[in-house]
Amino acid sequence: MDFTITFVKLFFWTVYLIAPLLFFLGLVIIVLGQIVCRVEKWEKFDGLYWSFITATTVGYGDIRPMKKASKTLSVLIALVGMMFTGIIIAITLNTAMVAFEKHVDERVIEKNERRIWLILYPKPQTLLVYMPRARKW
Repeated sequence: MDFTITFVKLFFWTVYLIAPLLFFLGLVIIVLGQIVCRVEKWEKFDGLYWSFITATTVGYGDIRPMKKASKTLSVLIALVGMMFTGIIIAITLNTAMVAFEKHVDERVIEKNERRIWLILYPKPQTLLVYMPRARKW
């Protein structure tokens, strides 16, 4: 339970620190989505919905741009969305690693180090190949 509490605290603290960047990327997604919304003559909510579906690279296909300028902006929205998602994933992985290092018991790792090594890097097995003997006529 201590690991989970540490992870949650570190995760939200890191998100708090990086929030200006996440807010900026989210704002870029919204603004680009509203530009596409005007070009395609969609309703504002449909443009917002479409921009976040595109940014998360889900792409249901229920709404799609038809004009070249809109398609170009959709690529930008997808790239910004991948940056946004990548940052969240990086924060999650780093937080898990830090929380794990804080709560890991070194004795358990030393005790199981050989077992872990063998799981990660197994010894090459010798191949037993069946070779039939040549017949003598």
